[in-house]
Amino acid sequence: MSSPTRVAVVTGGSRGIGRQAALRLATDGIAVAVGYGGNQAQAEAVVATVTGAGGRAIAVRADVADETAVAALFDAAEASFGGVDVVVHAAGVMTLAPVAEFDLDALDRMHRTNVRGTFVVNQQAARRLRRGGAIINFSTSIIGLALPGYAGYAATKGAVEALTLILARELRGRDVTVNAVAPGPTATDLFLDGKDEETVARMAAQPPLERLGTPEDIAEVVAFLAGPGRWVNGQVVRANGGIA
Repeated sequence: MSSPTRVAVVTGGSRGIGRQAALRLATDGIAVAVGYGGNQAQAEAVVATVTGAGGRAIAVRADVADETAVAALFDAAEASFGGVDVVVHAAGVMTLAPVAEFDLDALDRMHRTNVRGTFVVNQQAARRLRRGGAIINFSTSIIGLALPGYAGYAATKGAVEALTLILARELRGRDVTVNAVAPGPTATDLFLDGKDEETVARMAAQPPLERLGTPEDIAEVVAFLAGPGRWVNGQVVRANGGIA
């Protein structure tokens, strides 16, 4: 009797690191529920790429901070594919400004997506994942770099790290791993937005590998944690080319 297909829910799956993670997991034979916040066309393009290569995927719209919508995302994955084994929570937003000048409404919006959203998605994952499952959250290497202007964003990701480490221990006996990936500067739209060429070049030169990361680099770490990396649990993996 063949083993059941492994199934992943990927939030933020329509673009950037989330998109690449969804595509990478599909190459391992994992069925993917692509969660997206607003861009239906991009999410459906990911599904088309997966299915065109012989894989299985669906696109489901869900505001990650809305517990009803996230429950419906997991329901859709279970109804389509039979269960959920992997959760990759890549949805997030970033607003940059010095603390003294930070718009507090923008801070609240960022907390809603990055902190509450992570909690809501992890709550559903903790309730539903099958044995042998994996939860993969996203932090940032900015926490270690402590760059000016990133305080609000890094604070939300500090909360993600705390949640990740504690949830790993709360799931004792479930055979479910919980880890976070903390990318360094990575060539995504989120990172490149608003940066001039000089700034991008300077940040690309910082790691010993002397380049920006790519979504593919990060997706390989996700695939490891989702599959063979069963002995890695309760960790923050800093995938940044050695920058910090």
